[in-house]
Amino acid sequence: MLKKIISNVIAPFAICLLIALALYPTTLDYEKYSTHGLELDFNAPKEIAMVEKTSQPEDEQVFTPYLGKSFEAFKEALAFKESQGNYFSVNTFGYLGKYQFGKETLKMIGIYNPNYFLNTPELQEKAFTANAKRNKWILRKDISRFEGKRIGGVEVTESGILAAAHLAGAGSVKKFLRSYGSNNFADGYGTTVRYYMKRFAGYDTSFVKADKRAKARI
Repeated sequence: MLKKIISNVIAPFAICLLIALALYPTTLDYEKYSTHGLELDFNAPKEIAMVEKTSQPEDEQVFTPYLGKSFEAFKEALAFKESQGNYFSVNTFGYLGKYQFGKETLKMIGIYNPNYFLNTPELQEKAFTANAKRNKWILRKDISRFEGKRIGGVEVTESGILAAAHLAGAGSVKKFLRSYGSNNFADGYGTTVRYYMKRFAGYDTSFVKADKRAKARI
């Protein structure tokens, strides 16, 4: 009985109502929605805005959330330079993910499935930290010896060293430091150890603990 009422009364009524609403002429009084005469301020406050633009050339600017010089800011700035923060990026040399890892480097930190790595953002974040820990252990003596000095016109900082090691490997960073800048490795796109050491100087990487056997696991 209930089904007959629904099918014979309610359903036709609902259909008629929808048709009536669709055909009913409507007009919009745009004056009610005017912003004329209102004082509007579209400037976002600094604490939630992006970092301020600098006088750097456009291709050298790295835009990250306003995170100061924290470790998160370090990661995001480097990721933007590497891939514009794209977890699924693969460059022309086959480097993978947000931080552009090579397959051999991934093996060193315990990752043997590049496809799984590329499709797992959480693992990519773990990989970045594990690789930084490993590089910090390899370069611990060089960090102690050279931090605060100027080499090739660049002030040496721990974060700059770790960023350069991410780009070129710890061995290339050792050569740069111990040659006092004369041995300046460049990757396939022409980016040098010196550039990364300058670009990523002064971040707080004390969070990274030196670990010879650091692995990425989730």
